[in-house]
Amino acid sequence: MKPSEIAWNDEARTKILQDADGVLRDAVVELAGTMQGEPWEKVYEEINARMKGRFIDYQPGPDVRTYAEAVANGDVETDAA
Repeated sequence: MKPSEIAWNDEARTKILQDADGVLRDAVVELAGTMQGEPWEKVYEEINARMKGRFIDYQPGPDVRTYAEAVANGDVETDAA
């Protein structure tokens, strides 16, 4: 077996991605309940702080800013509608 052949199967890969999405979603929704109206930069820092402890080699992408701006602007629904 070649090292390049070692990878998660599709089922595991999907589960990993769903779990990662859930961690991000939970952080954004929670912050929407506590940081609405704050500057997006402050929300961005808090999202990143929460993600860094949960993922190996975490690096924020432009989507994190999108979510931070949405929280700051009050555009994130916080109920389970």
